[in-house]
Parts: sequence; structure tokens; C-alpha cells
Amino acid sequence: MAGMQAGLVVMTALLLSGSVAEAQQAGKPCAGDIKTLCAGIQPGEGRIKACIESHLTVLSPTCEDRVLTVAVTGKVCKTDVAKLCAGIVPGTGGIRACIKSHMAEVSDSCRDAMSQAAAGKKVFGRGDL
Repeated sequence: MAGMQAGLVVMTALLLSGSVAEAQQAGKPCAGDIKTLCAGIQPGEGRIKACIESHLTVLSPTCEDRVLTVAVTGKVCKTDVAKLCAGIVPGTGGIRACIKSHMAEVSDSCRDAMSQAAAGKKVFGRGDL
């Protein structure tokens, strides 16, 4: 709940500052990546998700943060985290770095969940992370 309140505070501050573009980017951290990496891709039928999935290793820092959050906190990626990052202490940022370094090795289901989150889809029935 605190994270949601913080997000609303940031969004409100950006809106009040008059920076609509920054406010939109804060609400949709992968919007710029989609616009840049998937220009010309017709939305629908999973095409944007597939485009993002093919570019997981070259995302902007804000979009990458969204993707890694899904990987580290999501149930779908739990097995990948346990397998690829065993022994890393949670809470230090090490798991995020580990998953990032093993992006090519994550399972298809984890990669799918990450690309869905980047494409702005609701993940795990909890809405955007």
C-alpha cells in the first residue's frame, strides 16, 4: 500500500510540475522503450509483448527496473531465481543483478511475464508492479 501511495505522490508532483511527458513515463516506465524499440509494430495479438521480449537485454533503466521487479518478486520467476541465483542474499540488490546477468537463461514463462509487464499488461492478477 505504501508503494502505491508513493507512486501517486510522484505522479501528482510530476503533473503539478507541468511535465506531462515525465508524468506519463513515471506511470508507464516502458512507454519510451516501446515507442523506440517497437516503432511500426501494430499493437494487438501479443505483437508488442513479443517485440519487448526480443529486446529484454537493451531496455532503458526504468523499464529494466520494471522487468527485474517482476522477475524477482513474481511467482512465475521464482524457480529461475532459485536456480540461477542460489545463495544470493535477498534485499541487497544482488538478485536483480544476478537475474540481469542471466537474462538469456531465464525460462520462457519468466521471460513472458517480464515482457508482459514491460508491455503494460497486468501480471499475476495484481495489476502493474
